[in-house]
Amino acid sequence: MSAYLYKRVLLKLSGEALMGEAGFGIDPAVTDRLARQIKTLHDDGIEVGVVVGGGNIFRGLAGSAEGMDRSQADYMGMLATVMNALALQDAIEHENCPCRVMSAIHMDEVCEPYIRRRAIHHLEKGNVVIFAAGSGNPYFTTDTAAALRACEINAECLMKATKVDGIYDSDPVKNPDAIRFDRITYHDVLVRDLHVMDSTATALCQDNDMPMIVFNIEGEDNIRKALCGEPVGTVVVREE
Repeated sequence: MSAYLYKRVLLKLSGEALMGEAGFGIDPAVTDRLARQIKTLHDDGIEVGVVVGGGNIFRGLAGSAEGMDRSQADYMGMLATVMNALALQDAIEHENCPCRVMSAIHMDEVCEPYIRRRAIHHLEKGNVVIFAAGSGNPYFTTDTAAALRACEINAECLMKATKVDGIYDSDPVKNPDAIRFDRITYHDVLVRDLHVMDSTATALCQDNDMPMIVFNIEGEDNIRKALCGEPVGTVVVREE
């Protein structure tokens, strides 16, 4: 436990990360790999909360762009996150790790309703807690939900898992000369318009002094490495 920088963390996973190399849906190999990493943290005494997106199944913005009512599309996206949360819960429990799913939209036959004090109690008892259905409100992304939940549960760090190994000054896919930051402030992220998270989520983290680690989700041990301070991503902090 001594090697870890934080004891309670919030891990943000995109829905796209769960589909692996497929173009849609959930790849069991990916959820199994994530579950093993989360189990390692749990066994080492780290309290882990997870927010998962739904873009592998349905994206509200995409639906809205096709003419669907934005609120209706966003609610559909929230339901997609519940499906992902249940799949991840199943993988985590197969690792003999206790896990609860809490949803911002009430669906008692499927998962628990999100109640802040109950979520903290679950974490203190040693349960991994997956927060589903975003914030329960349309027009807010799961990035914003992750920032919100991180603040609500008094997490010490928000971990943003992506498909790249940190934050760059430009798109590394399009620009081979893009420069990666080892450390950057939230102010610079906003001013440079780096699209790490949406601006609402970034501002919320900045206002509440919530450090964030942006790292590559690929690999068997990157979550632990990031939490131990190894150079596998970019650390985002409030300007001093």
